[in-house]
Amino acid sequence: MRAITREISPSIGRCELAHLARTPIDVPRARMQHERYERCLVDAGYTVERLRSGPDLPDAVFVEDIAVVVDECAVIARPGAVSRRAETPAVAEALRPYRMLHEIAPPATLDGGDVLIVGHLALVGRSARTNDAGIAQLRIVLGSYGYDVRAVPVGGCLHLKSAVTTVSDDTLLVNRAWVPAGAFAGFTLVDVDPDEPYAANALRLVDRIVYPTAFPKTLARLDTLGVRVEATDLGELAKAEGAVTCCSVIFAERVKDGE
Repeated sequence: MRAITREISPSIGRCELAHLARTPIDVPRARMQHERYERCLVDAGYTVERLRSGPDLPDAVFVEDIAVVVDECAVIARPGAVSRRAETPAVAEALRPYRMLHEIAPPATLDGGDVLIVGHLALVGRSARTNDAGIAQLRIVLGSYGYDVRAVPVGGCLHLKSAVTTVSDDTLLVNRAWVPAGAFAGFTLVDVDPDEPYAANALRLVDRIVYPTAFPKTLARLDTLGVRVEATDLGELAKAEGAVTCCSVIFAERVKDGE
């Protein structure tokens, strides 16, 4: 298994914000927390490749938004925030050895944080960052590989994965205030604690869940499911509307077909 991450820009304090008020970010502390996050991935058996960043890419650490990777291909996104589109070339080059690449084209916009893959089902958030044209283009690409692509309206949060993520093949962690529960028929839903609306973002790895320490009440609910939970502190990145899925692109490493 492989994980692509990206270093924290010294200008992360100028990150895009949609739902939070801007507060100072302690960059050295954020980098320390990010390194611990990467250690969680390494301890789970993932090979971590950290890409370089720079002062011109304040949001680059949130690398998940730049690509959607499935077993068959990688889709290079076209972020809804114009300031983030310069992030795509380096991520595309990092993925090129492993997957056939497809690109989202204008006028479509698509953020990877709006795409939740569960088996051969792709749930795609219709959000401020992902439009109908982006969903349609993703449907064409993933549909050609046998994926069922379904749009899910998102309200009150930045991305679909702010509101729902996977805990297991048949279980989702969800904040029903931000997404319609009916979109997840057939799944067991675990609700976040009402005191922790931002607690629905969990990163599922092969044998464990990486989860923020900031949400102890919801963490206690996860513990009752019998899943292994690795708690980590990403408090500084949370000030930039980041979460545990945002900071990596994870996939099964293999050379793309024909090479």
